[in-house]
Amino acid sequence: MSKNLKQGMMVVTASMLATLSLSALAATPDSFTPPLSSATSWFDAGKLAVADAKKLQKNIRRAKNVIFFVGDGMGVSTVTATRILQGQQPDIIGTGNGATASSGEENFLSFEKFPYLAHSKTYSVNQQTPDSAPTMTAMVTGIKTNGDELSVNQTMTHGTTVADCNRTDLAANSLPTILERAEDAGLSTGVVSTARITHATPAANYSHTTNRDWEADSNQPAAGCVIPDIARQLIEFKHGDGIDVVFGGGRTYFLPNTVKDPEYPTVLGKRKDGRNLTDDWVKAHSGATFITDTAGFSQINPASASHVLGLFEPSHMQYEADRNTTPAGEPSLADLTDKSIRILKNNKKGFYLHVEAGRIDHGHHAGNAYRALTDAIALSDAVKKAQATLAELKLDKDTLIVVSADHSHVFTIAGYPQRGNNILGKVIAFDNPQAGYVQAVDKAPYTTLSYANGGGYNVGADGDAAYPTNTGRTVNMTDVDTTAKNFHQQALVPTGTGGSETHAGEDVAIYATGPYAYLFHGTQENLVIYHVMATALGFK
Repeated sequence: MSKNLKQGMMVVTASMLATLSLSALAATPDSFTPPLSSATSWFDAGKLAVADAKKLQKNIRRAKNVIFFVGDGMGVSTVTATRILQGQQPDIIGTGNGATASSGEENFLSFEKFPYLAHSKTYSVNQQTPDSAPTMTAMVTGIKTNGDELSVNQTMTHGTTVADCNRTDLAANSLPTILERAEDAGLSTGVVSTARITHATPAANYSHTTNRDWEADSNQPAAGCVIPDIARQLIEFKHGDGIDVVFGGGRTYFLPNTVKDPEYPTVLGKRKDGRNLTDDWVKAHSGATFITDTAGFSQINPASASHVLGLFEPSHMQYEADRNTTPAGEPSLADLTDKSIRILKNNKKGFYLHVEAGRIDHGHHAGNAYRALTDAIALSDAVKKAQATLAELKLDKDTLIVVSADHSHVFTIAGYPQRGNNILGKVIAFDNPQAGYVQAVDKAPYTTLSYANGGGYNVGADGDAAYPTNTGRTVNMTDVDTTAKNFHQQALVPTGTGGSETHAGEDVAIYATGPYAYLFHGTQENLVIYHVMATALGFK
């Protein structure tokens, strides 16, 4: 195969090419000047890495706290592209992360500096390429299960019928989660997500169900199901004194279908049972608080706050790229993480906190790398903020931090671009940059980032919008700004109108620091994450 992949690209018709312009480069930067590096600097960097590794010592002190970060859909290719994007454009979402505009490939995300790393196998009991429900179940219970099921064992079949939602054996086949065990042990607990808080990844911490989609009673096949919907399970959580901090999206799943959303008056709740679960939350806990926006969030006093429920959107929270455009505003994932730690640390016994960057996954499903990667940058910022907050509170040496993903995506980085090539841009060859964009055999340029399947090329849709499938090489992108946040990368296999790109089946990474982090090594089953967290907390 040639260096510019000319033999590997799909060909468009002559009539199509006749209508396309090959005139000019896009207006956005095509590349960034990489830092000057000498042979000595590379060699010295290697020596320093080995010297640092020699200093590592097993930390076997019992962890007082555990923070488990999940980048939903954050496969290795996503981590790599995010690292480069953050380094090339450090102010793309105003993170102030300290990377220089020329660091690019040499940059490190915050969690990539952790001392311990492992590969995590993500398959489920009945899936080669999994969804988030069984993978998160494995990570928080230590046991694998079937696709679309949350924290129940593999003997439970996927629920779709009235009979399924009226099964009476759910409790007997439910799997204890690390959050439930923490509550039973007297620790404080928190769940944070930029997705709906009833979505699969956060919900696996506190709910048990045979269908991840049963988020409200209106999503179930019948009224009054024996198996409670996921929102109900959160509010009726019976371990310890209840979950202490809940931040995320999904307000409508807690509100009756006769009640207007507080931020969007044309949006109604989804509940058919007439219950306002946010009221039930406040009534269930002494001093409990329910908030919906940044104003309410800023008024929370961490020193005295108890049982805080924050639901900032009717459905998922906004992408990081769009967060500051909403009417009432939304806290960043870093802010949510910081305040959660400050509330939970009031319990002298310690805490378990789960933090999910849920919208990385949604950006990828939309074939929109910009939003997926900027949400991954937001996760890196949240991990960095957590480390700073723990250090300030003198909790860093007693806290195990684990960062991982539930699965990957069919997201690729390819094309032999030069070092410093804009990761969101079109390929400029490393061996002939003066020639401009590399052309495929169809005489058109191509981007470094692409997807193996999905909806394909689009320049006008936001991260969630459905649009006609436009897969393959249908448009010459010479004049297209592929770095724009509404650009959707080209894809090969069509998945239908507004088609959703799919998960991928390769291993993801586990990054860890703190007590017992050294137990992560080599290639391990994803369920090992639970066992390391439980070991660190001293659970039998």
